[in-house]
Amino acid sequence: MSQPSPPLIEGVDYYIEAGRWVFTAAFHRKRGYCCGNGCRHCPYGNAPADREQTSPPPAPPPPAPLLPPSQPDRAG
Repeated sequence: MSQPSPPLIEGVDYYIEAGRWVFTAAFHRKRGYCCGNGCRHCPYGNAPADREQTSPPPAPPPPAPLLPPSQPDRAG
């Protein structure tokens, strides 16, 4: 069996805002991975503020136009 998790400490691991628990970056680092839910204090770059600051990747360049095949030299 796995060991029980240590108790969470208010003000260190979380705080309560408008009746909801908000986990701190310290809590997320202790957990050791990003859950992918866009947590406010995500230290893994998935916080809403992080996503707003990053621009989408640039669009790929348009394809090069197709050139007709070379014609043999008819002079001569």
